[in-house]
Order: sequence, then C-alpha cells, then structure tokens
Amino acid sequence: NYIVWTLKDDLDLLLDSPSSLTMTSNTRGTVKDNPSFKVDEDVSALKKAIEGLGTTEKTLIEVLTQRSNAQRQLIAQAYEKATGRKLVDDLKGDTHGDFEDVLVALVTPPAVFDCHEVIKAIKGAGTTESILTEIFASKSNKQIKALSEAYMAETGKSVLHDLKGEVSGDYGKALLILAEGKRDESTHVDTAKAKADAKALYEAGEKKWGTDEDKFIDILCHRSIPQLRQTLVEYKEISKKTLQESIESEMSGNLETLLVAVVKCVKNVPAYLAERLFKSMRGAGTTESVLTRIIVSRSEIDLMDIRAEYKKLFGYSLYSQTLLADSTILLPICGETLTEYLRLKVKVKTDKLSTFSWGARVIWFKISLNGIVGF
Repeated sequence: NYIVWTLKDDLDLLLDSPSSLTMTSNTRGTVKDNPSFKVDEDVSALKKAIEGLGTTEKTLIEVLTQRSNAQRQLIAQAYEKATGRKLVDDLKGDTHGDFEDVLVALVTPPAVFDCHEVIKAIKGAGTTESILTEIFASKSNKQIKALSEAYMAETGKSVLHDLKGEVSGDYGKALLILAEGKRDESTHVDTAKAKADAKALYEAGEKKWGTDEDKFIDILCHRSIPQLRQTLVEYKEISKKTLQESIESEMSGNLETLLVAVVKCVKNVPAYLAERLFKSMRGAGTTESVLTRIIVSRSEIDLMDIRAEYKKLFGYSLYSQTLLADSTILLPICGETLTEYLRLKVKVKTDKLSTFSWGARVIWFKISLNGIVGF
C-alpha cells in the first residue's frame, strides 16, 4: 500500500480536530496579500513582459505568484484600463500549455475558476466524474454557493440543471445533493442521533444482503461535519470496521468513489487532497490539471495543511514528489530562490527527456513554498 499513514483508524483525535469545511478564516493558505503591493508597478511590469520581444516568463511568475487573488483582480482591472485588453486574454495569447493554464487559473476569481472546472468536467467528450467528485466532496456550502452563482453568470443556467443532464443513478443522486450546497451547518453534536445513524448505516450495509444506497446517501450528504464525525466513531463501535471500509466493500463505481471522498473530507480535507495530488503524479505521466486545480484553488485556504498531510501520508515533501513523479522525467522545481528556478529552467530546456512545462512547475511550487521554508 502506497499510503504509509492512514486516517481510517485515527478516529480518537477526530472529534476535536479542525475541519477545512467548517473553517471561517483562511489562515492556513500559503498565499496572502502582499504588503508591498503597488498595482501600477505590477501593471507596468506585466505590460513590458507581455508586449516585449518574447514573453518574459520570470516577470509573470514573480508578479502573479506573489500576490493574493484579490490583488490579482485589481491588477487585471488596472491592466485592462491601461491597455484596453483583458489580462487573461493576453496571457492566453502569449503563453501555452500547462504554464498558460496555471497563469489563467491565478488571474481568475476563485469561484469562477471552480465554475470553469465544472464546465470542463461536464461539457467535454464524456463527463469527468472524478473532477465533480473532488470539487463537490471537498467544498463548503459557502464555496458551492459561490460556484453556483458564478456558473449562472457564465452560462445563464443553474449548475444543478446542467449536472442533471450529465450524471445519473445513485451517483447522480448523491452528487446533486452535494451540489445544492445545503449540508447542515450546525456545530451541535447529537450523540444519540449519531448512534442511530451509525446503526442505520450498519443495517443498510454490513448487516444485510445487498446495500441500501439511499440510506448512505441521505446521511452522508445531509448531516453536518461535526455530526458525521461522531457518526464515524459510533459506526466503528458497532461494526468493528470503519465506515470507509464498509463503503469500499459494499459499493462500487462512481458512487463508492464519491461516498469514500465524502468520508475522507469529513475526516480531513487536506489529507484527501494530498492523496489526490499523489495519485495525479503516480505512474506514467502527471495530470497537470489536478495539480493546478488543487494547488491554485487551495493556496489561500489550507495549502499549508495539504503539504503537511502529504509529508505525513507519503513520507516526503510535496515538491520532492513532483521531482520524482516520473522516473524518466526531471521535474525540477525544488529551489526556493528565483536564481535556482532559472537555473533549473535552463536544465529542463536542455534535457531531452523533459516534456513538462518548467513554468507551470515553478508556479505550482512557488505558491506551495510561500510562507514555509524547508518543507
């Protein structure tokens, strides 16, 4: 098993630990407002970098990774006022590949970025359930509401309307409940109710022949996070197995993946996302879209915690794993200084085995390295 540490049996500390789904502040992000922020200077630097002979990637990286998203929105507004062009359009025109994707993600408001990820998941050739599962299992009601509002503004339709046309069966039923963003937000824990829910889940799965999926969907998609945490504890007392283990043995396919993701996020969102990052870098090739989505979207929320969980789960740092993501490809974004980044850029460009964009790697790990040294 590639996971050297697991939350499956770590329920004793669960009830008193914080949850990203219920946090009211974003103090665990690696990107924060830059106190030296001067919008006019940034716009001037970006114009020079984009309009000059050849785009100066160093400047794009330095400016856009060292500002919060709110500051980037001010830059984008001032850039359009100064040039008559949208910054995002100029970035798309002057860069390409995963480097372009990361830059576009950085200058996009968070809710709009989430909205675009959902659109990509449901509008392409076949629905990408893994993206929908990750997004709706790991986001709070507030984040889902903001996503839904952005989706309506972008498409003129509700996200629920479009999802209904793309997902079906028990998976679709569960996903649509999560996409409503109406999970109970009470902080009160009713232990008697948790015991009753745990008993109901046991009787709907492990205790009977066949599985009552509706019971699992109803409880896991509606109950509050604190209430579900107590239910996880009570369930193990009854069944002697974790709820995750029961779901994995009783269900299959997209529904299993979704409900396991919900359980993992109830316990620890950063650990779930760390595992997603790890899986995106395993085997042949790296899924850059997963790296971009998680690292950029969580950079002002809980990326410090994701990094910590990554090291706890897998025994090494997030950026060192990216370096080793493919045994034949050097992914050299480990340095913390721009001089080192540029040295590695030259190395990557002269390495005939390298097929990944150096620029995107710089941004991913400049974001993830902000705030902490030596992780």
